[in-house]
Amino acid sequence: MQDAKKITLAIESSCDETAAAVLKGGRRILSGVIFTQIPVHQKYGGVVPEIASRRHIAKIMPVIDEALVKAGVTLGEVDQIAVTYGPGLVGALLVGVSAAKALAFARNLPLIGVNHLEGHIFANFLCHEELEPPFVALVASGGHTALMRVDGYNDFSLLGNTRDDAAGEAFDKIARVMGLPYPGGPEIDRAARVGDPTAIDFPRALLTKGNYDFSFSGLKSAVLNYLNERKMKGEKINTANVAASFERAVVDVLVIKSFEALEETGLDTLVLAGGVAANSSLQRELKNAADKIGVRFFCPTPDLCTDNAAMIGCRGFYQAAAGKFADLDLNAAPSLGLQNSASTDSDFGGESRP
Repeated sequence: MQDAKKITLAIESSCDETAAAVLKGGRRILSGVIFTQIPVHQKYGGVVPEIASRRHIAKIMPVIDEALVKAGVTLGEVDQIAVTYGPGLVGALLVGVSAAKALAFARNLPLIGVNHLEGHIFANFLCHEELEPPFVALVASGGHTALMRVDGYNDFSLLGNTRDDAAGEAFDKIARVMGLPYPGGPEIDRAARVGDPTAIDFPRALLTKGNYDFSFSGLKSAVLNYLNERKMKGEKINTANVAASFERAVVDVLVIKSFEALEETGLDTLVLAGGVAANSSLQRELKNAADKIGVRFFCPTPDLCTDNAAMIGCRGFYQAAAGKFADLDLNAAPSLGLQNSASTDSDFGGESRP
C-alpha cells in the first residue's frame, strides 16, 4: 500500500483535551474530534491532574468512535495508530497510551509513539501544502519554549530550550494573579490589545547573541513585584497596560532569538508552533520581521495551535514512513522534551512491526 493512502488513527490526551483524528496520508485530515475540559478546570484556575485523568477515561473511547464515524472509516480500515506518549500529565498520557495499545493489540496494527512537541511543529504541514524542510521552528507552549532546526521530517537539531518557566506557563501564571480567567494566554492577548506595551519596562532575559535558550522566571517575578507594590501602595493597576507590557517583553525575546537563529543557520523559513502560536501579537511581530528581510513565515490555524490529534497523526505518519514504530510496552514519558533526532530512535522502545 502506498503511504499516501495509509489511514492513521491518532490519539492525544497529554493535558486537558481528549482528542482523536483520522488522517489519510500525512496531510489530509478526514476528521478531528476534541473534547475540552476547560469549563471543568476554570473554577480551579488551572488543570487539576486527577480530574483531567478521570475525564479522559470517560471520554477517550467515545471520542475515538466519533472520529472514526466522522471520517467514514471503520477500525478495520485503519492501517496504524499514533499516540502522544509525552510530555504531559502522566495520568492523562496513560489513558491515551493505554487506549492506543489496546487497539493496536486487538487489531494487530503498528503503534507509533509521538512526541507531543514535535506534533505541534507538524501541525504546520496540515495547514500549508507548500511547506517542506528545512526550516527553523519556534515551539512555544504551556510547558516548553524551544528553537529547533528541522532539516527533514525526521531530522531535528535542538538550538535552544527553556531553562525555567516556558512562555505559555508565564502567560497563565500572570493571568491568574491578575484575576483573569483560565486559560490565561487568550485573556492576556485580549487585554493587551487595548493596552500600552511601552507603559512598563519589564526585563528581557538571555539576550546575548548566539544564546538560544529562554528564561521567563525573572520576567514573571518582575510582573508579580510590580503588581504587589501597586497593591501595597493602594495605587490603581491598569490591567491592559500590564498585560501589553508583559506580552511585549515575551514577544521581543521570542522574535529576537528566532531571527538570530535564522541568520546563523542561513535558512529562509520560520515556523511557529505550540499553544502560544495563537497569540496575535506574536504572530504579527514574527510576520512583520519576516516580511522585512524576505523570510517565509508559517503558523498553524487557530484550531491547530492548541492540543489536537491531527498534528499527532501527521507526525506519526512521517515516523512510520521512516520505520519508527513503538512496541506494545510503550509507556508515558511525562518529562519528555525536544531532542536531536539522533537520540530519538530508542525513546519509545525502538522499532516494531513495519
